[in-house]
Amino acid sequence: MTTLQPEAEAALAPVREALLATARKTAAQIQEDAQAQAQVLLDAAHGEADRIRAGAAATGESAGRSQAALRSARTRRQAHETVLTQQNNLFLELRREVAESATALRSDPRYPDLLDRLTERARAALGPDATLTESSDGGGIAERGSRRLDLSLPTLALSTLDSLSAEISPLWVST
Repeated sequence: MTTLQPEAEAALAPVREALLATARKTAAQIQEDAQAQAQVLLDAAHGEADRIRAGAAATGESAGRSQAALRSARTRRQAHETVLTQQNNLFLELRREVAESATALRSDPRYPDLLDRLTERARAALGPDATLTESSDGGGIAERGSRRLDLSLPTLALSTLDSLSAEISPLWVST
């Protein structure tokens, strides 16, 4: 590089000063613009973070409500199943007790008369040739040819119980 004469150096000094001042001014402006852009980006980032947090909170709240609704429905369903199981157990217990009570009629002193009436019923239903074979549970099984009629005491008692279902179902059906 060549060195300038001192007069040229002196003459260029104001140009240098002007260029330096312009460079400083431009640098300051660039720095100010960069800081402004950085602040805009920072504000946008804070806004986006706030939106993300709000969205996450809403999603969490919604998920929590959904989970609570599912848990509540599951609990109601389990409670309903428990009630239905208990109702069914009561019904089965009633049927067992009715069948046992019917079987116990064999030891009743009126049982022979009952057996005679069942024989009459069998003959009325199947014809005069029908035979009644006594059942070990009481009552009997009537037969005539290929026709068969179950007149055992537990069967008759349970059939009567079933015919009364409309009257007795309120005992185990919840309202």
